Amino acid sequence: MSTLRADAFAGKSVLVVGGTSGIGAAVANAFARHDAEVRVTGVGPPSPELDMTIDAFDSDVTRPDGITTIVDDLTRLDVLVNCAGIIRRGAELEPEAFARVVDVNLTGTMRACAAARALLARSGGCIVNTASMLSFFGGAQVPGYSASKGGVVQLTKSLAAGYAADRIRVNAVAPGWIRTALTGELQSDPEADARILARTPLGRWGTPQDVARAVLFLASEEAEFITGTVLPVDGGYLAV
Repeated sequence: MSTLRADAFAGKSVLVVGGTSGIGAAVANAFARHDAEVRVTGVGPPSPELDMTIDAFDSDVTRPDGITTIVDDLTRLDVLVNCAGIIRRGAELEPEAFARVVDVNLTGTMRACAAARALLARSGGCIVNTASMLSFFGGAQVPGYSASKGGVVQLTKSLAAGYAADRIRVNAVAPGWIRTALTGELQSDPEADARILARTPLGRWGTPQDVARAVLFLASEEAEFITGTVLPVDGGYLAV
């Protein structure tokens, strides 16, 4: 349960890129429960898990105008959350799939940040990016995902410095093993599941809501002197 006030984001405008399913949908729902005006983007129709009262827009972050067309229609933006991401296990060992993953996960994040900068500067807003525990070590089957998420960490730190004069804070969360469609294959593999739980000190998979609570904190006034940080949400996986 969130410790933030129920109206912590009242009057705030929030855009969640990649918010139509998984972690992004949980983030969008959490902001909506705290009275924010929330919009989400994604490719294709939103999943049933997204609150049906939230406006959803079809948008591809790999297109130059994928985010700008949506941002240009806004009169205010206080929070940008970048959750768009893909993973292609095994296939990423080939350059074409590698490049596609990096384009979505890393360059797509930069496209959204650049598109939103002017509006965020006007409101003194903030950005929360989505890194990963794979930002900190490699993945044999996912070099594109690992490289892109490592890039998100450095992008977050760089933009925190670069956007500071605009009064824009830039932080990131680094989810560990979270129960989403992206990890479905591993969840259903008994050996992989046991291996993951054995290394996770808190002894369970994370939920999208676990990540959403961390995002809300970084976007809240409670974190107004925090920028350039990457917050692991991994049950202690990186600690051992």
